[in-house]
Amino acid sequence: MLRVVSWNINGIRSPLQGVLYEEPNNCTAMAMAGILDKLDADILCLQETKVTRDVLTEPLAIIEGYNSYFSFSRNRSGYSGVATYCKDSATPVAAEEGLSGLLATQNGDVGCYGNMDEFTQEELRALDNEGRALLTQHKIRTWDGKEKILTIINVYCPHADPGKPERLAFKMRFYRLLQIRAEALLAAGSHVIILGDLNTAHRPIDHWDAANLECFEEDPGRKWMDGLLSNLGCQAGSQVGAFVDSYRCFQPKQEGAFTCWSTITGARPLNYGSRIDYVLGDRTLVIDTFQASFLLPEVMGSDHCPVGAVLSVSCVPAKQCPPLCTRFLPEFSGTQLKILHFLVHHKEDPVFKQSALQLSAQTQVRQNKARVRSTRPRPSQAGSSKGQKNLMNYFQPSYSCPQASPKLELPSLGALATPKIPEDEVMAKMVEVQAKASEAKDEKEVRALFWKSVLGGPLPMPLCGGHREPCVMRTVKKPGPNLGRHFYMCSRPRGPPTDPSSRCNFFLWGRPS
Repeated sequence: MLRVVSWNINGIRSPLQGVLYEEPNNCTAMAMAGILDKLDADILCLQETKVTRDVLTEPLAIIEGYNSYFSFSRNRSGYSGVATYCKDSATPVAAEEGLSGLLATQNGDVGCYGNMDEFTQEELRALDNEGRALLTQHKIRTWDGKEKILTIINVYCPHADPGKPERLAFKMRFYRLLQIRAEALLAAGSHVIILGDLNTAHRPIDHWDAANLECFEEDPGRKWMDGLLSNLGCQAGSQVGAFVDSYRCFQPKQEGAFTCWSTITGARPLNYGSRIDYVLGDRTLVIDTFQASFLLPEVMGSDHCPVGAVLSVSCVPAKQCPPLCTRFLPEFSGTQLKILHFLVHHKEDPVFKQSALQLSAQTQVRQNKARVRSTRPRPSQAGSSKGQKNLMNYFQPSYSCPQASPKLELPSLGALATPKIPEDEVMAKMVEVQAKASEAKDEKEVRALFWKSVLGGPLPMPLCGGHREPCVMRTVKKPGPNLGRHFYMCSRPRGPPTDPSSRCNFFLWGRPS
């Protein structure tokens, strides 16, 4: 069986912080290995790693028992990025960064690019420079013993910001490039799996609030998915696209199956989210080899949850990792060497043996000379028998201290005695001290009350209208006339309007500062 898992981790160090918090003695390498063991994936594809090559550390890049591959954003630091971790038993035969082939090194690449004449070189480079795609090609063996090629495309598709129409155009061009590359690989005879964050909820069942979204079905991203995918279900008579949504193939009517929730509105506890993470397989592969497709909403650490699939095939590992593997990066080269590499048996030839004997004889002569030289007495030892004999000589009494003079006169005991103070005078002083302390305390309280009356304290939180509970204060961050203004809203997490335990519609502007 081959288990493939995909997870948008919203920063590769975010889940590690949770593991390190639970087990503070864990190092980063152990924490990452713990996540890999928990997900139990032969191939783990991560999106939105938010690391660039200059900040990638060895504990994240090199994990015992795995070989990893990274694609970094070349435009911005801490942005985008994807990574694929493969068990050594699933080592790929080829790996490549990007979809266009412009980032290929011509050594160990996947190939099969298709016709990309509709794109300019600048456009292709812009699409690949954000570190959104990583391909690994594996050799698999089916249940009947046949060996085939499987290409896994790990993608983090762009998000279409409503306020930036150019990003929608960028997203659609990325979709188009992804489809061309995937179909070219299919045409070359490889099976293909596209998995990752596609940033589009395909059907209304995949979005909790689809009924209230304007022109849901007319979204360009959903129209693209309509052309890419076959109709739901695995029946052969309803084929449109070359790929199948594996989860909907096994769970065509499952509601509430979401993979992403807003952290700003706290929507995860009430499952108010959408399904934008997928495992898409070519139709033949899904029908013949997919045994299950699943979501893991119980796994925390990100605003997304992992998704995956199980295939009834076995991997045939490559003898050597492709050049894109992180262990071959110059900054990590040599870190994978084991002690056995330094103990490889060499056949001894006569010349090598004779030189080794000569070297040993020379070393022995030097050691004998040094031994003779060390037996000669040193000048300090030969000429003087005195010196420090033992440690107690450091603690001999000193005779340099002056002797006490016998004529020294000590003061009499009476001179040192404290004169007696009358008891009435002592009580009077105590009363005076207590009175001064009370006056100071009263003065301090009066001063505090005065400043409170002048400055005023924070007003109590208003109660929301739906639950009569204290609200939370938020700040407007959207550019406009209200930028920076405070407002109050219900503190409960966002959820469906029909759920009384979800956030109510209470809203109140805060007083101007």
